[in-house]
Amino acid sequence: MGRKGTMLDRQIDSKYLEETMTIKWYLPESFSPLYKYHVCIMQDGDDYFQLGRIATLSDRLHSDGEIENTVFVGIHYNDKYDRQDKYHPNGSKQAAYMQFLLHEVVPLLDEELPTYHMGGSRALIGDSLAGTLALMTALKYPNTFGKVIMQSPYVDEKVLNAVQSAKSVDTLDIYHTIGNEETDVPTTAGDRKDFLEPNRKLHELIEQQDTNYVFHELDGNHTWKFWQKDLKRALVTMFNG
Repeated sequence: MGRKGTMLDRQIDSKYLEETMTIKWYLPESFSPLYKYHVCIMQDGDDYFQLGRIATLSDRLHSDGEIENTVFVGIHYNDKYDRQDKYHPNGSKQAAYMQFLLHEVVPLLDEELPTYHMGGSRALIGDSLAGTLALMTALKYPNTFGKVIMQSPYVDEKVLNAVQSAKSVDTLDIYHTIGNEETDVPTTAGDRKDFLEPNRKLHELIEQQDTNYVFHELDGNHTWKFWQKDLKRALVTMFNG
C-alpha cells in the first residue's frame, strides 16, 4: 500500500455489547503527541480502510495541508446480520452500540490520543446503514459527536422523526450524499428499497435547520465506487479547519 503513517489497534471487552470489539486507528506520518488531533470514527471500518482507501487518502490530505490533524478510527461488524442489529434504526443492538461508542470508544481514544476532548472535534462517518447510525448517534449525543458524514444513508420514518424532534441539530456539522441512481437498492432483509426519495426528504428537513450542512446528489448508485470517489471532498469539507 505504501502507507506513510502507522496503524494501531486495541480491543475493548464491551459491557454494553457483551463482546470483544477491535478498534483500529491510523496515525498520520507527522503524528506527534505534542499536537492535538480530531478523530473520525468510521463504522464499517474495514470497508473504509480497504475499499475507501482512507489511510492513503489521509497521507495525501495531510501532506498537502488540506485537512487539519486527524486520526481515522475504524470499527467493523461481524457479518451483515450483526451489522443490521447494530446500525439499523430498529436494530436490536443499536442502543447498546451507541452506549459502546459513547462510554467505551470515546474514553479509549481520549486516553490513547492527544484529542481535543470536544464534540466539535469528533466525527462519525458511515455508508448506508452505517451512515444512518452516525446521524442517529450524533442527534442523540451532539455534545460528544459534533460532526456527521453520511454517504447514502438508509432513511425511514424513524430517522426523519429523529431529525424533527432533535433539540440540537443546529450544533452539528453534517455532510450528506446520495446517488441519483439509488432507487432500487437490495437490503440485508432481502427486499429492495428506494434510497433516493427518503434521502431527499431528509435533505429538506435538515436544510430547514440552522446548521452547517453540505448536501450533494451524486451521479451514481449504492456502491463503494462512488463513495470512495467522494471521500476526499467529504474529508476536506469537514476537516479543513
